[in-house]
Amino acid sequence: MYIGIDLGGTNIAAGVVDEAGKIIYKASVPTLAQRPIDEIVEDMANLCIDVVNGADCQISEIKSVGIGCPGTVDNKNGIVAYACNLRMQNTELGAMLEKKLGKPVNLENDANAAALGEYEVNGDNADSFVLITLGTGVGGGVIINGKILTGYNGGAGEIGHMHVDDNETDSCNCGRKGCLEQFTSATGVVRLAKRLMNNTDKETKMREFGENITAKDVFDLAKEGDAGANEVVETMGTYLGTAMSHIAVVVNPQAFIIGGGVSKAGQFLIDAIKDKYRETCFAACGDAAVHLATLGNDAGMYGAAAMICK
Repeated sequence: MYIGIDLGGTNIAAGVVDEAGKIIYKASVPTLAQRPIDEIVEDMANLCIDVVNGADCQISEIKSVGIGCPGTVDNKNGIVAYACNLRMQNTELGAMLEKKLGKPVNLENDANAAALGEYEVNGDNADSFVLITLGTGVGGGVIINGKILTGYNGGAGEIGHMHVDDNETDSCNCGRKGCLEQFTSATGVVRLAKRLMNNTDKETKMREFGENITAKDVFDLAKEGDAGANEVVETMGTYLGTAMSHIAVVVNPQAFIIGGGVSKAGQFLIDAIKDKYRETCFAACGDAAVHLATLGNDAGMYGAAAMICK
């Protein structure tokens, strides 16, 4: 058996995975990402013990542990080179958890892990696709002919930090301005909503939520026909659909698969993205499918385990 861990900016999820690749028990805890990394690793180790107990097995039965982590990952050395949303730089995350558990640890970018998880399920339908994860940040996993595209140092697929707006004055967590993540992540949607409420007199029920508004609130209101919320969703869809058209002319995928917490908005989200993608993409890439991920929040831990099951 194996353990797959999805280390996100909001939650840490872990699951025990059997030899057939089936998650037999899973659990999660809040990441509290602003904490020292030692505390996060301690929680990861404790969560591993919890899921082992929940699966009614022993830690001695676990062969190895896979981690999907945001940011640029040096898989060979188990190092997170840079993860702005977790404030990690040249962090030996693999070795830190290995020391806690006494088990071999394999480290991979979280979106790459999630993409592999989706491929294990959907590979018969598409062996070249781009998974886009919309959560605390924005990640991308690129599968070409059944293999993950990592680039020469692990930076491939970091689409959240594509530059998409020359006029943006706020800084992204990466330190630059105008990144895709600033407009299309869960925090980016909230940011767009607050900007609309602060800079316009537009009548919208979003004002009832004030500073506590969430991306889910925005999408729920948009589905109800709220004009302000629909403007936010349209803006978000324009940024993401256009970015996808840029990605398409480089990798020419069969499909774009949308995952992460924001994807819970469902087909409403897909429709907002797809129209702009079709409008801006190169003709030869226009037939790429755009649809929701099938594994939901399990994709990252499933893929992290799949990487070590093979």
